Amino acid sequence: MQTLFEYSNRLISNVDKKFTRYLYNRIHWENRLIGIVGPRGVGKTTLVLQYIKNNLDVRHTLYVSAEDFYFAKHRLSDLASDFVKWGGKYLFIDEIHKYPDWSNELKLIYDYHNHLKVVFTGSSVLDLKKGSADLSRRAVLYNLQGLSFREYLMLFHQIEVPVFNLNEILNHQVKVPQMAHPLPLFADYLIRGYYPFALEPDFDLKLLQVVHQTLESDIPVYAGMNVSKGRQLKQLMAIIAESVPFKPNMTKISEILAISRNVIADYLLYMEEAGMLAQLRDDTKGIRGLGKINKVYLDNTNLVYILAGENANKGNIRETFFLNQCRVHHQIVSSNVADFQMEDKDFEIGGKNKGLKQIETAENGFLVKDDIESGFFNTIPLWHFGLMY
Repeated sequence: MQTLFEYSNRLISNVDKKFTRYLYNRIHWENRLIGIVGPRGVGKTTLVLQYIKNNLDVRHTLYVSAEDFYFAKHRLSDLASDFVKWGGKYLFIDEIHKYPDWSNELKLIYDYHNHLKVVFTGSSVLDLKKGSADLSRRAVLYNLQGLSFREYLMLFHQIEVPVFNLNEILNHQVKVPQMAHPLPLFADYLIRGYYPFALEPDFDLKLLQVVHQTLESDIPVYAGMNVSKGRQLKQLMAIIAESVPFKPNMTKISEILAISRNVIADYLLYMEEAGMLAQLRDDTKGIRGLGKINKVYLDNTNLVYILAGENANKGNIRETFFLNQCRVHHQIVSSNVADFQMEDKDFEIGGKNKGLKQIETAENGFLVKDDIESGFFNTIPLWHFGLMY
């Protein structure tokens, strides 16, 4: 226990408090059991360490990683019991999906220790959702995605920009006087601005490691796949990365990957939940509230550049960015007349020479253009949609 406290205090004291993610002030930290989930590398660990450093007394707080060798011989519930006996009030458990039977352990901790507050994080959304059914009455789950363009400006360039909501963006109320020429910075964001660890050396290698670990470890473990299935997931990712964008043809994919077409939909869903893909559905309200899949994108533009390289399609990148940034606050579905529909508005995405023809029949249509600094009438700069969170 003493070793765990020393490790916890060292991490807390070393964390940088200058920049906090958008989710930090939205979490109701007073809840007894909180889960923060999301893809690998988006900053979950830093977020909880910042909260501890800013708000809690380290004498009553313990941060542990479920990957710690300590848990090879000790149970989480036993640790919690000992911690409470030492006067512990706040327990933070990182990477909890790496701990076997984590769901039952959390239930025991919650039920046996009424005055202990627990926050857990997990890199694999899949594992947490799989185990959270029994925790639905106990845990409050929050999802953290990667940096917005606005957050990138602050973290990478110390440029402070307020959050703008959708109506403010559509009404041309975005004003950023401290950034005279946003397009070069926006281009850099698309390549390397989504993950906070891009500030560290060897970003490309580290991002590829995130992809490999997710596809070769996280998803196969969750879905009971063998190693060969992980390679098929990587092949499917490569196909999607070079598409314009990808419109799923299950028969064709099954031929390319030499697998049954019946499992492809499951593969796509696993990869979406793990933060590797984004699936654009229509607005059909089925039993599960999920419509038909019309297009499949990589989750964010950094993944497109790292996987497609020179074959990265500009149109695909633009649409990927728009979908990724807007989905935090809005439900986005496919449009019958344009690329996307959001809140009964249709959005066509394109470059600076894109015309209005596509949205002529739309009752409330907008043209979202890349490569322009400011908008006019129903034409909105693409980069403005990166200021929404």
